[in-house]
Amino acid sequence: MIAGGSEGVGAEFADLLAAAGVNLLLVARNPEPLAVTAERCRGHGVQVDTLAGDLTDPAVPAAIIDRAGGREIGLLIYNAGANTCSAEFLDGELAEFQRVLDLNIGAQLALVHHFGRLMRDRRRGGILLVGSMAGYLGSVRHSVYGGVKAFGRIFAESLWLELRDHNVDVLQLILGVTRTPAMHRVGLNFDAPGIRVAEPRDVAREGLDQLPHGPVFVAGGNADDVARRNYPDRAKAVLGAHRAMQRLMGIEN
Repeated sequence: MIAGGSEGVGAEFADLLAAAGVNLLLVARNPEPLAVTAERCRGHGVQVDTLAGDLTDPAVPAAIIDRAGGREIGLLIYNAGANTCSAEFLDGELAEFQRVLDLNIGAQLALVHHFGRLMRDRRRGGILLVGSMAGYLGSVRHSVYGGVKAFGRIFAESLWLELRDHNVDVLQLILGVTRTPAMHRVGLNFDAPGIRVAEPRDVAREGLDQLPHGPVFVAGGNADDVARRNYPDRAKAVLGAHRAMQRLMGIEN
């Protein structure tokens, strides 16, 4: 089951798994790209079920669980987690920031709690949670988004500890700048000097390859950058990353 499985990295997860003969349940907010990806995957000869729904709606995780029914979900990929409120904290509305929390924490916890219990009982399965380098330090307009991504990493590490003796693999796949439709829509400058840009299929393949080797893997060759983000002088680390982000957004210093 792939939440956020209609485009970008999620669509590549779906295609790679379908090519390997895995049946799919794909969930995404927009039905049109969801239908396109589902049809692409059916071309590999597998069964593909879809559910179009907004994961910020608390009814949608329950609808996903109901749709799965008695089918064994052997792999749960949570790839839904965009920054739906890109505003400085005091300028944004609390209700909009709540949607960021609902998408990145609430829905994720509900699905992991349900399907993870079944995997633990069967003593087999995998949980892959897609994270972001935004979760390693503070950033303008990412005060809430960065915070939920940091939560996701700690959650994945803890879940990995809890499930490793039950033959359930857990991985958080950390993404940097990736050439996805979502990142195109927010206007990222992929040609900015010094910015490493990964391709969606490459990072999806990395995630599937690294799933047995959790709890965290940094995709796209960004491990050194993540290490720098852990630098003890937090002001230096945050300001350095801020300048890089301005270049990425095409904003002059």
